[in-house]
Amino acid sequence: MPAAVITGADGVRALVGTALGQSGWELITQDRVNRFADATGDNQWIHVDVARATRDSAFGGPIAHGYLTLSLIPLLLPQIVEIRGFTMGVNYGCEKVRFPAPVLVGSRVRATAVIDEVTDVTGGIQMRITATIEIEGNPKPACVATVLLRRYV
Repeated sequence: MPAAVITGADGVRALVGTALGQSGWELITQDRVNRFADATGDNQWIHVDVARATRDSAFGGPIAHGYLTLSLIPLLLPQIVEIRGFTMGVNYGCEKVRFPAPVLVGSRVRATAVIDEVTDVTGGIQMRITATIEIEGNPKPACVATVLLRRYV
């Protein structure tokens, strides 16, 4: 169940600047990392070679791809907020993405979100949202991304 349910453009505008809540925790497994590596062609050893990553990396084991962490936003954001009153939505892009801390395989992550701005676009609205992916037990986030999402009526 999402932390917030918003209806229509006015409902979205009313929550600009408000922390919307947090998602549930999501476990980052080696299988998920390997499947992401297969999908993207990024098979760097710090992600997929458990023995070498444990032995040779500064992280003490394999880590998730930064873009894997970013790609969790469409999974985690609907756990935070449900936006009703539109016929469809699209991911329009990212303005800024940073990966302050690595996500070790076996870690759990969750998202928080704030709607920073809402602007009108032809047929709907565009939301600028700051999504922060937290790592359980780590004071530094894994990812902070300003994403642009559009909803159309």
